[in-house]
Amino acid sequence: MFTLWLFIYISNIFSPSQADPCQLYGAVFIETSRTYADYIIYEEESEAFADLMVFKQENKLFADDRGLWHITKDRSFADFTIYVTTKKNQADFTIFYTDTESFAGCR
Repeated sequence: MFTLWLFIYISNIFSPSQADPCQLYGAVFIETSRTYADYIIYEEESEAFADLMVFKQENKLFADDRGLWHITKDRSFADFTIYVTTKKNQADFTIFYTDTESFAGCR
């Protein structure tokens, strides 16, 4: 019994956490190395297949709701970091950049 409990406990510690794209907003830093990124994303060409619709905010103060991202050039100002992959199967989730703020977020 103890062995089973220990196995479950260790599995939960070392298993990768599932990304919830619906909860992401704020300042984002785009990493050049996937090792340092909080999330690995894939940019969809069509909004129909994306997990999250993202609207790029020019001002960090307005990136205060789901799907509203302010791209920052300084990692220390970021709320989270992402790495953009070219292979969809390696991504934690997919995004589509929208031109309409009200479309931002999950479906």
